[in-house]
Amino acid sequence: MTFAPRLEEITPGNFETATGIRVRPDQEFAVSPVMQSLAEAYVHPAGVAWPRLIVDGDRTVGFLMAFLDIDWNADGGKVVRSGLWRLNIAADAQGRGYGRFAVESVAAELRRRGTKELYVTWHEGAEGPAEFYLKLGFRRTGELSEGETVGVLDLA
Repeated sequence: MTFAPRLEEITPGNFETATGIRVRPDQEFAVSPVMQSLAEAYVHPAGVAWPRLIVDGDRTVGFLMAFLDIDWNADGGKVVRSGLWRLNIAADAQGRGYGRFAVESVAAELRRRGTKELYVTWHEGAEGPAEFYLKLGFRRTGELSEGETVGVLDLA
């Protein structure tokens, strides 16, 4: 089987497939369902959310959503950041490189836009994604955002 994932925009034709993506039950505490992510994308100003499906062949294997140039501290834009907002890899597709592909895809999009750092937040804990992000080169910033650890990846 060839590993050839790609990103696709969310459309009326793939909406139900997107909202059907489920992570493992022990991971549900760490990431919101796709339906919630799409609702959040809808209520934010245009251009803030960048939601995409991760598709390999004819199979949808995951969902990602990046955030673009947000006012990180909601203080008038003194700190503006971009990064990975959500990452949902289907339970039966995990461990096959799709998560890495998702992070690399967001990094490529941010580089294309001239961004120098990719931010992500995660829940700590045995079933959380900390090790995944750290292995990809993220480092903890020492900050918390809504109770989650903040990590950053240098894109320069």
